[in-house]
Amino acid sequence: MGFIKFILITLLILYIIRIIIRLVFPLVLRNLFSKVQQQAERQARQPQGKPEGSISIDYMPPKPKTGKTDNLGDFVDYEEVK
Repeated sequence: MGFIKFILITLLILYIIRIIIRLVFPLVLRNLFSKVQQQAERQARQPQGKPEGSISIDYMPPKPKTGKTDNLGDFVDYEEVK
């Protein structure tokens, strides 16, 4: 008898959760989509910071401080042996 009571209560809880989700989920989605749409509209209204065709450089790598620019190593002469 206890097992049947457990199954009936579980089914009742699942049915109630299903009804609540059917009612609440569309409202949450509608609210979320309206926020995204408002944010997109705000971004569209703001003027762009840079005019078209301008170039900006965000990062410049540091220049090597050594006088030697060749980092490949020392060149070694060799003779071909036949």
